Amino acid sequence: MRTSRREFLKGAAAGLAVAGLGGIRAAPAIAQPVSVKIGTAVLGDYALAAPVFIGIEKGFFKTHGLNAEFIPFRGGPDLLKAVVAGEVLLGISGSTDVLVFREAGTPIRAVASTTDGNHFTLNVAPEITRVADLKGKTIGVTRVGATTWIFARMLAKREGWDPERDVKIVALGGMDAQLAAMARGEAQAFVWGDGGSVVEVQGKGKILLRLDEVTPKWISQLAYATEDAIRGKGDLIRRGLQGIFQAIRFMKAHPDEAAKLGAKHLRWPEEAVRLAHKLSGPLLPADGRIDLEALRVMQDTLLEQGVIKKRLPLEEHYTTEFTPVRV
Repeated sequence: MRTSRREFLKGAAAGLAVAGLGGIRAAPAIAQPVSVKIGTAVLGDYALAAPVFIGIEKGFFKTHGLNAEFIPFRGGPDLLKAVVAGEVLLGISGSTDVLVFREAGTPIRAVASTTDGNHFTLNVAPEITRVADLKGKTIGVTRVGATTWIFARMLAKREGWDPERDVKIVALGGMDAQLAAMARGEAQAFVWGDGGSVVEVQGKGKILLRLDEVTPKWISQLAYATEDAIRGKGDLIRRGLQGIFQAIRFMKAHPDEAAKLGAKHLRWPEEAVRLAHKLSGPLLPADGRIDLEALRVMQDTLLEQGVIKKRLPLEEHYTTEFTPVRV
């Protein structure tokens, strides 16, 4: 019996469909990655920024279905504006920002810790050999009320000094201004993050200590989002954190490659990135869980220093919806 061409094609199509059901399945359609923006308070801090740009460079965000864009800002307040406006999904900043901005009525919550402990550094002029040498001298900080200002005052109190009389704590702004003041002899030290490694490698000063000696209980950096984003874009936040923590795992396992990528994006000497990794690497967390005792100590410290005026319930500052982060 002869089979028409139409019948043959119809039969062949049916046969392929059966074969597909039996074992050979068509590949599922791949969803397009969702575009999200992740911001940091500044660029010049390895522990703060590297998990984001390394996550992008290594494709970790795409693994979790995100097309991530990294936006470094000029400070915590500028980052906050972008997060609140919905221009940035996740902000990563110094952890005291969450406590300060929340007390001011901003509807944000911490979603994960990205740097535990205290990775900030005391950077000093070459002639300074110990903290005691700074009595009667000038310590530069970014601005009054900033984390750097708090640490300078805490350091003074640890030494038994009056922070108003025995040492001069001056708001100088960014790194360039700090270095210029130190070069002119107008300041003998300044407080900074792990970017102090650049100063040491360039021979413009040295790191005298990491400030976890002053604050045994602290959280350096937190990722945060608005309450609206937590309610409406929780899946994107979760995937964003997975990309960040996959990058953190990579940084710990492959410090040499992380140093090369850090030098490329931060535009630091590779030796400086290696020193920053030595300072901050041990404080990079495994899963982002927030140390509530440390958060309480930080709130107490901000109240004591007059940076915040009232004690909000601690649970208003964070959510446990996204931690532990699983990658």
